[in-house]
Amino acid sequence: MLASAETWVAIAFLIFVGILVYYKVPGIITSGLDKRTQGVADQLQEAKQLRDDAENLLKEFEAKRVAAEKEAEDIVALAKAEAKRISEETQQKMADFVARRTAAAEAKIAQAEADAAAEVKAAAIEAAVKASEVVLRGEVKGKTAEALITKGLDEVKSRFNA
Repeated sequence: MLASAETWVAIAFLIFVGILVYYKVPGIITSGLDKRTQGVADQLQEAKQLRDDAENLLKEFEAKRVAAEKEAEDIVALAKAEAKRISEETQQKMADFVARRTAAAEAKIAQAEADAAAEVKAAAIEAAVKASEVVLRGEVKGKTAEALITKGLDEVKSRFNA
């Protein structure tokens, strides 16, 4: 039995295990494994914390995106309302301008009609006075007649022009 190689391998193995136990190698290995296990657990905890932080940050950014979209919609709505108001105001100003221009044109037309009527009236009076003068000069003779004709014509002119 002591001569067999398997026996000596077994004895050497037991001595080797005994030395390892004597120098507390299993405790060192166990504490190393515990430290490694703790390190992995810490890394897992840190990863979980980072994941939670990332989810919170994602939620925060999503809320900001929704708020920014709402603000953009509000700005667009405000811009549309302002454009509509300006358009209506411009249309009103244009209508007022056209109305003023139309009124001014109508006033100029009325003034031109009045001026034309006055010119026609003046021309008619002048023609009537000249015709009367020709007729009266042909029929009435003498110095007294000349004075009467001049006086009468002046009187007619003043009455018609008044």
